[in-house]
Amino acid sequence: MKHLMFVHIFILIWVILNDSVCCQRPPVVNVGAIFTFNSVIGRAAKPAMNAAVSDVNADPHILKGTKLKIIMEDANCSVFMGSIEAFQLVEREIVAIIGPQSSGIAHMISAIANGLQVPLVSYAATDPTLSALQFPYFFRTTQSDSYQMAAMADLIEFYGWKEVIAIFVDDDYGRNGISALDNELAKKMSKISYKFPLPTQFDLSNISELLNNSKMLGPRVYVVHVNFDPSFRIFATAHKLQMMTSDYVWLTTDWLSATLDSFSPTNRPSLHILQGVVGLRQFTPESRQKKAFVSQWRQMQQKGLASSELNTYGLYAYDTVWAVARSIDKLLNESNNISFSFNGKLSNLQATAIQLEKLKVFDGGNLLLKKLLETNFTGLTGQVKFNPDRNLVSGGYEVINIDQRTIRRVGYWTNHSGLSILPPETLKEGQDNYTRLDQQLHNVTWPGGKTEKPRGWVVAVNERPLRIGVPYRHSFVEFVTQSHSSHKIEGYCTDVFKAARELVPYDVPYVFEPFGDGRSNPHYGELVQMVANNVFDGAVGDIAIVTNRTKIVDFTQPYAATGLVIVAPISNSKSSAWVFLKPFTVEMWCVIAASFVMIGVVIWILEHRVNNDFRGPPKRQLMTIFLFSFSTLFKTNQEDTVSPLARMVMVVWLFLLMVITSSYTASLTSILTVQQLSSPIRGIDSLIASNWPIGYQVGSFVHGYLTESLFVSGSRLVPLGSPEEYEKALRQGPSGGGVAAIIDELPYVELFLSKQTDFGIIGQAFTKGGWGFAFQKDSPLAIDMSTAILKLSESGKLREIYKSWFCKMGCPGERLRKSEPNQLHFISFWGLYLLCGAFTFTAFLVFILRTLCQFVRYKRKQRADPSSPSSSMSSSTHCSQVIYNFFDFIDEKEEAIKKMFKQGENPQSQVS
Repeated sequence: MKHLMFVHIFILIWVILNDSVCCQRPPVVNVGAIFTFNSVIGRAAKPAMNAAVSDVNADPHILKGTKLKIIMEDANCSVFMGSIEAFQLVEREIVAIIGPQSSGIAHMISAIANGLQVPLVSYAATDPTLSALQFPYFFRTTQSDSYQMAAMADLIEFYGWKEVIAIFVDDDYGRNGISALDNELAKKMSKISYKFPLPTQFDLSNISELLNNSKMLGPRVYVVHVNFDPSFRIFATAHKLQMMTSDYVWLTTDWLSATLDSFSPTNRPSLHILQGVVGLRQFTPESRQKKAFVSQWRQMQQKGLASSELNTYGLYAYDTVWAVARSIDKLLNESNNISFSFNGKLSNLQATAIQLEKLKVFDGGNLLLKKLLETNFTGLTGQVKFNPDRNLVSGGYEVINIDQRTIRRVGYWTNHSGLSILPPETLKEGQDNYTRLDQQLHNVTWPGGKTEKPRGWVVAVNERPLRIGVPYRHSFVEFVTQSHSSHKIEGYCTDVFKAARELVPYDVPYVFEPFGDGRSNPHYGELVQMVANNVFDGAVGDIAIVTNRTKIVDFTQPYAATGLVIVAPISNSKSSAWVFLKPFTVEMWCVIAASFVMIGVVIWILEHRVNNDFRGPPKRQLMTIFLFSFSTLFKTNQEDTVSPLARMVMVVWLFLLMVITSSYTASLTSILTVQQLSSPIRGIDSLIASNWPIGYQVGSFVHGYLTESLFVSGSRLVPLGSPEEYEKALRQGPSGGGVAAIIDELPYVELFLSKQTDFGIIGQAFTKGGWGFAFQKDSPLAIDMSTAILKLSESGKLREIYKSWFCKMGCPGERLRKSEPNQLHFISFWGLYLLCGAFTFTAFLVFILRTLCQFVRYKRKQRADPSSPSSSMSSSTHCSQVIYNFFDFIDEKEEAIKKMFKQGENPQSQVS
């Protein structure tokens, strides 16, 4: 029993001692770092990481007694050496690897890190294909090139360039970065026209050959995405080849800014060869923490601890060490232990010199991975926080410009605001719907010292002239055709093209090639297809811009507005002797005549007792009734109204008369200048609903539009090739083997109608469209010619060209006939007539009531006067006699009645 008790006590003591040892934090934690010491990034990263380790170990709030040790290995810009160094590091039981700076090395080491569960945190590997799905242990504390290329694509779109040339190093970093740029440009309707890869160890001969080959091409916008080159060999060679002139645009990714920042202003190489270059620089916000580190860096340089200037990659390297240290601290707070174990699969390998069986798996790798994902602090570069793809959640770029041997910042870029002249921290986040109109940059000085934006595209020196297909028309030759005598291509369309070409800021050699035999109009769909098939470089003529054509070629801005219209026979209403009656319907004429009579009668009644002009013999009074209201139409009435009631009626009547006469004048003017339709067709709907044949121009898109869009049977469509055939078919009509109507584009119809008087347009154009010049897809000429056409339109030159061809005897559009407008009906004026009638009836009613009161008073006076003959009349006087007396009373003058009443009230005045 004693021996058993001693055994239990020994086991208890051993467990307690073992737990106390396991619960203690390790004194040192090893972290590996792989990068190229003697490089632009390495010369800034190495002292930055040393400073970060020193600051971490000096901070009592982190790691709490555990020292962070960083073991650095030189990769010497080699994937092979980097892989060897990675194996040597993991043998030393490291918990994380910082680096590498090369994307190619990162691909290799990420596979090792995945197998041994060691997080790999890189501050410089920007290859976008280093994805979290393939490499779950890979973290990036800098921006991915997919992010940078989005900024580059916005910059290219801002200046309106559609084609660029990419120069890149042929490795994972270069290929995948340019691939990301290609994807971003595709979203902007732009593209990389030519890609020129360079060997990873390129020399001057490689650069010279590449640049000389690129000079033979049209695009002049270069995007340079290569490894860090302190000698700037590409630009030095371009300068010697006269490629740093105003015709060229040079854009660079952030390798150029990082290289420039690594030099001190006194030791910086001459920047004259970089004149006009525009590049991106990773943006890091200003802060007290950053200023303090810059001051610390100066002290490190004085002590010989730093041989390079501080660039953004040095700042990212510093923050990377802190991110790893904070994650390790969280790991130790949770487990208080760091352990490694052998991989069973590696243990089964036979012993070799490399001794792979000795490699250990980091047991806390998954937990450290989670802690890294929880990272969230503010470092020298701003907020350090990872998204689910293991990339930083925020960041931006500065846009820099080399001008007069200085580096100018001309703007900023972020993914939520685009290009701006304001720093990212002053802009609101979460606004991803910015447009090109929201973008802003300061003025840029381009190669050659010019501030005007380069075109970015020229016709190469050895490039053949552009082959421009031109329709060889048989009819409507005023638009475009080939002269039979001189064999020259001429017409309105070619004159517009020539005028626009003069406004393009570079030479465009071209040659016109006729398309068609000249005996019939060519099919324009085939002409456009030949442009798409590279038979022609472009097409100039009366080419309608329709949907199916825009899918295969690029059109310019329309230089002529068009639309489909219906042409049908008409009759000229001006030959009718009774055309003056057409503005109003019969009902309206009857109402107008009745209103004149009514107004004449009412005004005579209101004025008869007070106005001598409305008195006299019955014949004269009858003439006054009928002539007074009619004379107001011409303002020739000789009678003036005296009664207030009559004047009130006249005011309303004259207002009604003004509206009626104005409407009549406008309607009659329209009828006298507009043709009346003799066809029952009233528009496209009635034409389609009928079974009548429809004419169309040979070679136009009308046939396809009617059959495919409006579902008109092809058997109803009759091809017509000339204005003479138009006239013949319309005159014959459906019954005579012709057509009921013709559907064609407005410019042709205007020209046809300018020489015809028996045909006209029914209704308005039922489609909207235009004519444009066609070029191959993504051709910069389509954009530049569009700009030139807009300038021609704004300056009036486009209108002048049109007049020179079609307005020698008056422009066709100005002589265009339209259908007769609808007649004016009473319903359009019933409100006015109601108003006038109400006033007239009210005035008449007031007059009658007032006169009745006077008549009653007059009768009472007669009965009261014994001498009056009427006083002896019996009370049984017939009613008709009263009415007769009333009309006699009305016929008396108002002045006499008032005088009689006045004498009755003052009888003494009679004596005097």
